[in-house]
Amino acid sequence: MEENTQQPQVVYVVKEKPVRRGNGLGTAGFVTALIGLIICWIPILGWIIGGILSLLGLVFSFVGIFRSPRGLAIAGLIMSLISLCVIVYFIGAFDQFYHPSHFNLIGSSIE
Repeated sequence: MEENTQQPQVVYVVKEKPVRRGNGLGTAGFVTALIGLIICWIPILGWIIGGILSLLGLVFSFVGIFRSPRGLAIAGLIMSLISLCVIVYFIGAFDQFYHPSHFNLIGSSIE
């Protein structure tokens, strides 16, 4: 008689976690747009630095919109547009207030 001396087989199940893909450009656009929005309230030098950061945030966020997840990319795009509008408004107001025609002393006569 033959005995069944076969060992039980051990089965290992390996579950791999799904890889979470991030949106690096969307996050970069959000961060640069946020910093640009904060800095754009500082007159003259902040307008330059804030404008550059806002433009970078606009480009990064626009590219990040076409990748998933899109949340930070959309927020960065909106903040970039808001900060660029603020900068354009302040530059226009600054130009209107400090326009050279307000200080025209050459052709004025004292009466």
